Amino acid sequence: MKHRLRMACGTVLIGYLSRELLTKVFTTTIIVVALMEILTLLEQVTEIMHRHLGLSGVLYYAVLHMPLLFGNAMPVAVLIGSLLTLLQLTTSNEISIMRAAGLSTPGLIKLFLPTILALGVLSGIVDDQITPRSELALARWWNATSPNAATTWRNYWIRSHDDLININYLDGGGTHMKNVTVYHRDHQALLQKVTTLADVHYVHGHWYGTPSRILSVISPTRVDLLDIQEGQVVRLDWPPSLTPSYIMQLTVSFTQSIGTMLDEQRGVLASSQSPSFFLTEILGRIMLPVTFTVMLLLAVPVVYIPPRAGARSWLPIWCLGAGLLFVVFQGLLRALGNAGTLPSLMAICVGILIFILGVITVLLRIEER
Repeated sequence: MKHRLRMACGTVLIGYLSRELLTKVFTTTIIVVALMEILTLLEQVTEIMHRHLGLSGVLYYAVLHMPLLFGNAMPVAVLIGSLLTLLQLTTSNEISIMRAAGLSTPGLIKLFLPTILALGVLSGIVDDQITPRSELALARWWNATSPNAATTWRNYWIRSHDDLININYLDGGGTHMKNVTVYHRDHQALLQKVTTLADVHYVHGHWYGTPSRILSVISPTRVDLLDIQEGQVVRLDWPPSLTPSYIMQLTVSFTQSIGTMLDEQRGVLASSQSPSFFLTEILGRIMLPVTFTVMLLLAVPVVYIPPRAGARSWLPIWCLGAGLLFVVFQGLLRALGNAGTLPSLMAICVGILIFILGVITVLLRIEER
């Protein structure tokens, strides 16, 4: 009977704490996403109106861009939501009541942990499944409605098996390219042929191009210029997976699911990034629940604020600063991991480990007082 009563009390307490945390986290997320959306639209609304897309174009852009902003805002929202929740519990003496009932600080963290992990999983699903689709749709729509896409010079690179593809002009939502150079290599990555295409079109599931120059590499000291017929259209032997949508994803949106990145890393699909980039992004996405747990831990010291001090204490400011420092530090390490300067595992896990050990040290010092 006592065991059932404890279980019921624990369930009620977890439900109450989870409800308070979720309310503040999602409220903060809405505010942060709204601010980021406003700033983005202030930058793009002139261009949208210049394209004569009207209010519907502004709303379409905002809706498609929202999943990416949601993923970017969630870590900060979890930090601020945790701070607000714990600060409210502390100033209203609820933390003191829980301590009097025998609840320790690790026990309090355990009560919040399921909700934090669920938020991490939710954010990971949005980043992995929804954001790549919305960003791809936005990239294709933005490119297709641009009047200057065919005249704006770019420098996109794609690796398809042993070939390297350079694209200078891309329009029509990825269905039309100009000034395309294909570097054909053998299995030992030695250059064999260079084909320059004036125009490349996607028609009925295949790519067709108009070659303007073909160079054949006979040896390291000899390159021959092959004869071609003027205006000749040839069918390119690009893989079926290299569709206009996938090209837009590789060159403009850059947001992909874990399954797509794994296929690119194995060479099954064409890619535009290095293997270290894929591994760092995959590990970062998998470790999102742990990252959110660090945000919770960085907010925990506010439970030691004396109830009489209330909002006059500087401890919440220090906790918020530590959380923002963690975001910046993780972003720096992640950039180094994407570039291959740091091993991917070190780029993702070192910052998490350092801040977890730092929070534990701070909590132990406070407990000793």
